[in-house]
Formats: sequence, structure tokens, C-alpha cells
Amino acid sequence: MSQQLANTSRPPTLTGLFLIFSRIGLTSFGGGLSGWLLREFVQDRDWISEEDFLNGLAISQALPGINVKNMAIWIGHRLLGWRGALLAVAGIIVPPAIFIIILGTVLGHLLQFPLAHILLAGAAAAATGLSLSMGVTTARRVQRRLMPLLFLAGTFVAVGILRLPLVWVVIGAGGLSVLFEYIKLRKA
Repeated sequence: MSQQLANTSRPPTLTGLFLIFSRIGLTSFGGGLSGWLLREFVQDRDWISEEDFLNGLAISQALPGINVKNMAIWIGHRLLGWRGALLAVAGIIVPPAIFIIILGTVLGHLLQFPLAHILLAGAAAAATGLSLSMGVTTARRVQRRLMPLLFLAGTFVAVGILRLPLVWVVIGAGGLSVLFEYIKLRKA
């Protein structure tokens, strides 16, 4: 299966992909991982176009499970097939899981000191900033069409104002949006 990669001086390797995902997994706290993935694979390495990345992010968010795990699988497969998907997801999960076990043990002993609480608040603020950056990047690139904006507004009202259960809103709005796009593609 031939895959189109962006021009880059150093193409991705299996080991490199594992190490990149391990580094991202080990250095990212409390969210914001999609921002790191965007920077790493689109902006810095130019291995994936921004449009492809955002499409992959949308797919990853629509699938069940953890978004960053889904995104690792998507990026790994896009770049290096099933082996890339396997090593990418292993990189994002295994080294951070080992580190979390060790950190949890140490942190349990350090939480008695006020500085530990300050450091955790700083990490949470950084993760919030990365998530906001990803949201702004996505919002700037999305085409402004009536139906997607209506789905966006409807979802906001349903979850944010009416406090409807998220799972039912996702099933309902997701199903309707897929149906709408399917009908639109059939007509074209």
C-alpha cells in the first residue's frame, strides 16, 4: 500500500516513531497531547499535512477510546502501516505507564509539601494552554459552512445549556451529521 508522505529530509522510521511518541507521552501532562502531535508531525517534521492531521483528529475523537491513543494509531498507520501503528501506540502508552507508576509512588510521599501542589497547578495550566492552542488552530482551519455550524451550535446548546447527557448528544448529533454528509455525497 503506497502512502503519500510530505517532502522531508529524514523519512520516519519505526524506531524514530516509537521514540517520538514515547517522548510526547513522557513530557505531556493532563491533556494537550494533540497540540504536541500537531507540532511534531505537521509543523516540525512536515510528515503529514495540516488538513490530513485535522481529519485524523476528527476520526480519532469520533472513535471510542482515548483520543491520543486513537491518534497515535492513525499517525503510525498513515506513516508506516500496521507496524507504525503498533509502535506508535506502544510508545504513547508503555513508557508513560511505567513512569506514572514510579511517579505515583514518589508523589504519594511528596504531597505533604506545598511546592508539589504548585508544580501540579503549573503542569495543569500548561496542558490547558496546549488544548486551547489546538482548539484555535482547528477553528481557524475549519470551513465555515451552515450545517457544521448548526451542528456545533446545537451540540453546545444540548450539552452546555440543556445539560443533556453527552453520550446521547454525541450519538444523536454524530448520527445526524454522518447522515447529512452521506446524503450530500450521494447527490454529488
